[in-house]
Amino acid sequence: MAAHAPLLQRPAGGFDSAQGLLRAEHFQMAWATNDMDRAKALLSERLGIREFTVIGGPTRQGGETWAALAWVGSIMYELITASGPGSDIIMNRLPQGSGFAMKHHHLGYLVSDQAEWDALEAEAARAGWAMPHKSINSGFMTSCFIDVPELGHYLEYIMPEPAGLEFFQNVTRN
Repeated sequence: MAAHAPLLQRPAGGFDSAQGLLRAEHFQMAWATNDMDRAKALLSERLGIREFTVIGGPTRQGGETWAALAWVGSIMYELITASGPGSDIIMNRLPQGSGFAMKHHHLGYLVSDQAEWDALEAEAARAGWAMPHKSINSGFMTSCFIDVPELGHYLEYIMPEPAGLEFFQNVTRN
């Protein structure tokens, strides 16, 4: 099938997280799962995302986190799973039990620079939203999850450095 121009020409974003947490550049949707193979099969066989870039391994807290990433158009889809110490931020909203579980975990937003990051943190604090996780991976990216309980999922913000941008550019495209 030949590629074609987008059906909808979207307006350029006037991204300003200081005006509200949803005023940043949305680029990602993510689900947490307790069975990565089954979740990938669901997205592949039933929803058309055939190939993924898989990353992961040990965490600083002593647990493990794994992610499967795939671009479809302008949206990156992510499946994440975790186990052991430090896994709560990924797994805490999944139903307990031995059966397969997959649940929306977060919407991902890009933050372009330190000034926008500072405005994001100030807006989250002003609004009273918790930031249960923040990671600074120098030379790669800074990220955090903000909890907006009414939404039922997290909002993730990522401020990539050049190596992080290169990583995102190299994620598998479907």
